[in-house]
Amino acid sequence: MTQWNPIWLVEIDGVSYTTAILANLTISSGRRNIYEQAAAGYVNIELLDVNQAIIPVTINSTIGVSIKDTSGTFVPIFGGNVVDIGIEIRDLGNVMFTQTYTITALGALARLPKALTNGVLSKDQDGDQIYTILQAVLFGNWASVPGALTWATYNPTTTWANAQNTGLGEIDRPGNYELAARSTSRTDVYSLVSALATSGLGYIYEDAQGRIGYADSTHRTNYLAANGYVDLDANYARGRNLQIQTRVGDVRNSVTIKYNATSSAEESASDAASIALYGQLAQIITTTLHNAADAEDQAAFYLDLRANPEPIFSQITFDLTNPEIPNVQRDRLINIFMGEAIALTNLPLNMSAGAFQGFVEGWTFQASYNQLSVTLLLSPLAYSLQAMRWNDVPITEKWNTVSPTLTWESATIVA
Repeated sequence: MTQWNPIWLVEIDGVSYTTAILANLTISSGRRNIYEQAAAGYVNIELLDVNQAIIPVTINSTIGVSIKDTSGTFVPIFGGNVVDIGIEIRDLGNVMFTQTYTITALGALARLPKALTNGVLSKDQDGDQIYTILQAVLFGNWASVPGALTWATYNPTTTWANAQNTGLGEIDRPGNYELAARSTSRTDVYSLVSALATSGLGYIYEDAQGRIGYADSTHRTNYLAANGYVDLDANYARGRNLQIQTRVGDVRNSVTIKYNATSSAEESASDAASIALYGQLAQIITTTLHNAADAEDQAAFYLDLRANPEPIFSQITFDLTNPEIPNVQRDRLINIFMGEAIALTNLPLNMSAGAFQGFVEGWTFQASYNQLSVTLLLSPLAYSLQAMRWNDVPITEKWNTVSPTLTWESATIVA
């Protein structure tokens, strides 16, 4: 047994507040299902101030939330900007009073629906097009730098490439699909970037600091090949409300991919065996793919992975303050991120035959005084894995490192 109590670090505009007591916290990140792009993560935090100290938090203040793992290292679990502030008298005495600060903040994705762009793009790969749009929004220009700022007070470790970066994270570049050129047409940045990510069979996400990233179509395959699974034992999860769902609504057995600059051309594919079992369950997916061959590939991809229903973990919760949880598992849960590969064991036998392999799509941290839990939403492995292309395979890979029993049809992961 390992006793562990959460120790928090809350930073507002780069200043740590260690005297305020964290009374309640909710952090939600990721997406609800694999058919949509990620929404902005949010934190709702309640700070209890017993010293009548003024916490100089304002709308658009930056906020970062970290928690100390079992090795004593603070791990960031949220970053964003404040959108709502409430201050309330909680307790009142003859001499002293206690105040509660209630703060809501959103990650960088929240900025994109409010930002407009003409969206002019040359024909390019999906990752490069997404980078072109995001860097215009998330990198400051000379005019936006505060006039009183001097070189002496500027962070000396900042590189020129990242100067005035206000939320751009890791972008998989160049990407795996060639997308058509786009002429000027006013739209919001979130809608455009989401459409480009869907066209590339990838997804946008926020990292633990709240920065926006893009994972291309082979990102999860490459990650799994390099890092393997995080092993989680369901015996340490809450038994109540542990939930797995298998839905006909997740089946896609007739797929039409619209493509080209105006999404006016299309390629279709269907799975006769799946249609015979479940009836026709069709979907039209609008993209800006440039090449007909890529549209055909994507239609086949959707059918290969989604022609039959797979179980989805809609809810599994771990109480991180449970002393029975091993430190290794506790730390991995603290470091959770979208797209992390999870292998769950010791499930009831009528739930995915007692074991589940999949990827993290979304999660929620819930905290109160000396309590912390995390609830995961997991999609099955089969809904995500995209076969590697030859140029994705590490150049150091050798034929004798590949499993001799691996069949060509199953070779989505090299090692």
